[in-house]
Amino acid sequence: MADLWWIYSKPVPADGRELWTLFLQCSCITAVIGGLFYNWMFASLGYSWHLSVALAVSFSLLLLLTLLLVHPARCVFSMIMPTLGTKQGRKLLFSTCIMIAVVNITPNIMGNIKTILQVIKCICKNSSDSLLNSTALLEKVSWEFGDAIQEAIPSIYKPMNGHFRFSLLQNSSLIYQKMHLAGEKISREFLSVEVLVKDSIRVANRLAAGFFMLYLCFESTWYLKNYLTNLRFDNFYITKKLERLAMDRKAAHLLVGSSKKLIRPTGLKLSWEEVVQCLLQAMLVTVALLLLLLVVAMDHFTFSVADTAVRKAAQFSAVPITLSIKYKVSAGVSCPALPFFRRPSEELLLVDFNRTYQHHLILSSAHCRISPPTPPNPSVLLVLGLLFCILYATVFLEAFARRLCRGIAASFFQSREEQRVLCLYRKLSRSHRKE
Repeated sequence: MADLWWIYSKPVPADGRELWTLFLQCSCITAVIGGLFYNWMFASLGYSWHLSVALAVSFSLLLLLTLLLVHPARCVFSMIMPTLGTKQGRKLLFSTCIMIAVVNITPNIMGNIKTILQVIKCICKNSSDSLLNSTALLEKVSWEFGDAIQEAIPSIYKPMNGHFRFSLLQNSSLIYQKMHLAGEKISREFLSVEVLVKDSIRVANRLAAGFFMLYLCFESTWYLKNYLTNLRFDNFYITKKLERLAMDRKAAHLLVGSSKKLIRPTGLKLSWEEVVQCLLQAMLVTVALLLLLLVVAMDHFTFSVADTAVRKAAQFSAVPITLSIKYKVSAGVSCPALPFFRRPSEELLLVDFNRTYQHHLILSSAHCRISPPTPPNPSVLLVLGLLFCILYATVFLEAFARRLCRGIAASFFQSREEQRVLCLYRKLSRSHRKE
């Protein structure tokens, strides 16, 4: 492994064997990265498979030529891997989490909201149907009422017609049509809003993912540039070369006295600045986790409401309506204006009419087309949970990832590393003399 890394990090291969070894190394790397790039384009960002394949193949060929011919590019690419453990890598993971939520959780929420709207539409349609059918009962009652009046009252007092006419049933088809058009309009508007939200979030996530990927490359390039141009940049580690230099110059006490300021790149000790940075990044990850948990809770809430609405709608019983009619009719003749006409008042008492009519107001029906509510997908929650575990891990591994970046840069540019070690040694010597 040491020999393979030595060949990979050398500026120019020494012979044909090293050249073929470097070519095989770069080919394996580009094959793996091309496959990951295709999966990222197709599964995470939602591009079509043929576009993903074309971009992955083009990217792999370009990457192979770049790694094979450009020595600093190999260093930058090697530093991209540990840089994924820093805040730039977390941004890419955040982008992946957002895309997973958009593709899997948001449609589930929309589908359950549709189910709730279908239940409301079904109840409104059936209750209106039942209400319109109740007018037939009223018409029946009115005709029986009129027939009773016609039969009970003598011909001298009989009215011309005792019936009522209801014209509400004639407009039932118009009411159904308007309700259907209103439901279709709401469905179209709801679908257009759903598509607009999904497309907007997908486009924004693609742009953010592309920006974060480019910025990830920029971050590695920026680190290498500072490493090569600034001798004091990220230079506070007790490396083996520094220990060897101190031993050769018989100044090992410099490293012992400065142990509070310097750390070992292979150790687990974190400086105070690194601890504070980890805590701040952990707070940001927690805020993002809370926002995602809010979306997940909304998914569970809409499913619970939709499931309850479907079950309760199926259990709705018909609401009984009782119409009781009680009436009494009497008729009489009296002439109080004629004092000499002393005929007593004559009153005709009809038989009491007491009838009860039953009707049922139906709120739900088995003929309603209601799509079943969709429960939250546990596999999606598991994937999101694993991604956030990785995010929290990268928060505390960021300092070690930065140390690994420094080790990679030192292996690619060993002469520069010797200059940086000498600069750090002189700094420690000046500090010791001042003390």
